Amino acid sequence: MNGTQPLLKIDGSTEVYGIIGNPVRHSRSPAMHNAAFAACGLNKVYVPLPALDGAAAVAAIRTLGIAGASVTIPHKETVIEQLDKVDPVAARIGAVNTIVRRGDELHGANTDWLGANQALGEALELAGAKVLLLGAGGSARAIGFGLREAGAKVILASRTPERGQELAQQLDCPWVPLEQAAEQAANALVNATSVGMAPLAEQSPLPAAALAAFPVVMDIVYSPLQTRLLREAEAAGCHCIDGLAMLLYQGAAQFTMWTNQEAPLAIMRQTLLENL
Repeated sequence: MNGTQPLLKIDGSTEVYGIIGNPVRHSRSPAMHNAAFAACGLNKVYVPLPALDGAAAVAAIRTLGIAGASVTIPHKETVIEQLDKVDPVAARIGAVNTIVRRGDELHGANTDWLGANQALGEALELAGAKVLLLGAGGSARAIGFGLREAGAKVILASRTPERGQELAQQLDCPWVPLEQAAEQAANALVNATSVGMAPLAEQSPLPAAALAAFPVVMDIVYSPLQTRLLREAEAAGCHCIDGLAMLLYQGAAQFTMWTNQEAPLAIMRQTLLENL
């Protein structure tokens, strides 16, 4: 089935959703969620909501009666204080990427970790697994807390010692410099750095010779879809997970939170592929 779905007719009953951040013009979320709403026959529309101020954006959501929103850079942390409730894992992560209206209240959640866990969990049992996580930014933080929530053992590696050691302390896991990451062995490797996307599209965070030590390799970079890391991991015989999986599953979790319905994964994935 073609992933592109016609939007439902917009009328006075249409519920509005959107993505707040700066910038948001590049986001694939409007295409993905609008295709999902249309496929399920829901009178909902999802629009980009560029916002310079996170607090003002949440106030606008309240005032305008917007039914729900995605939150992206740079507002994932700053919106927390503006919400009525935040789920426990999102609070520990310190970042919200999903806002759900519950009556007169706005609730915050984080589906980044849910998306990462689902993508990785299709390849191995997370409870008790050892995962080498590369990076110390916002994505690594969400993935790290999600892995710990699932009972995985995490080894964190990053270029920035101060930031990496601080996150490792919060995750209660060991930290190693990125240049020593190749010496580690684990059930899975997750790249949560920007290495592999432009302008670093022809680089890989680990040397090809080290990849055979990781049966499962996941890269959260989705543009390009097959990064150098994944090409070399495939050549080494690893089970590879591309960045589209996390993007898809975090969006599917948002869809379910907003609609209480199962997300149409095939249509959402096809729409993402068409919009890469």
